[in-house]
Amino acid sequence: MRVKLLGTAAGGAFPQWNCACKNCRSLREGSFHGKSRSQLQVAISPDGTNWVLLNASPDIRTQIEAHPALHPRAGIRSTPILAIVLTTADLDQILGLLQLREFQKFQIYATRGLQLVIRDDNSMFAALNRTPGQVSWINTTPSEAFSLPFNGKTSICCTPVSVGQHFPSYVSAQRRKSIPGDELLLGLMIKSSSGRCLAYFPSVPAIDAALQQNLAGADVVLFDGTFWSDEELCRIRGTGETSLAMGHVPIWGPGGSIERLSSLKARKIYVHINNTNPMLDESGPEYGQAHQAGWEIAEDGWEFEL
Repeated sequence: MRVKLLGTAAGGAFPQWNCACKNCRSLREGSFHGKSRSQLQVAISPDGTNWVLLNASPDIRTQIEAHPALHPRAGIRSTPILAIVLTTADLDQILGLLQLREFQKFQIYATRGLQLVIRDDNSMFAALNRTPGQVSWINTTPSEAFSLPFNGKTSICCTPVSVGQHFPSYVSAQRRKSIPGDELLLGLMIKSSSGRCLAYFPSVPAIDAALQQNLAGADVVLFDGTFWSDEELCRIRGTGETSLAMGHVPIWGPGGSIERLSSLKARKIYVHINNTNPMLDESGPEYGQAHQAGWEIAEDGWEFEL
């Protein structure tokens, strides 16, 4: 299985358009020891020819253009992208769907809860079904495995894993009463035909024993690297929510991912990195501490095989 990291940042990318924090300011000035990043986007393939996207970032058009393997190949209109698997209804991971509305046929795998929030409550997503058979929506269920479609071949198997109750901020109070929140924030255990496993968990509010057990079965873990510390945004902005209140376990500190996942034998990679995260600075101590703890800090354009 081939894995492409098309984008690796949290919502807003890095630098963020309206942010003048130390990271964003110094990157624009050319004095930052690190790299810009687009919003998180991962693509997987069993053969390097046919691809499935994990969610759909707002930067998806430029990300596709940056990777020739994802370009059209046959006829006037075509794509090697066969399907999209959704793990959240957060805007930074679904708005890209609207850029894929050009009467192209593909499949979207999502829980019923995600479909209610995205399709039933947001009429703009009807643009994906302007013609019969344009986009097929396929139900998924937490903890139930399904096979991805690669031109009749079933060489990659996905198992959605609920990581807690979560509602995007735009979901109404009435809707929150009618659907289970544990269908709205998921990770994925993705197994290739060789039996090797990718764990994709970009948004994790807490690390419990069940999650640790799932991750222990992976060969590579792509994990929530949004914030370095729980108080990160509060310190930078002088107000706001903590990392945990926003649904992201911090990297550093008691109960953080470095501490809680120290025993993992897998290759460990942080993704969904917020523009304020100090580990983006490759000359800073946080960058070194993450690497010393056995973690890699994802960059746009990385590729690897399982």
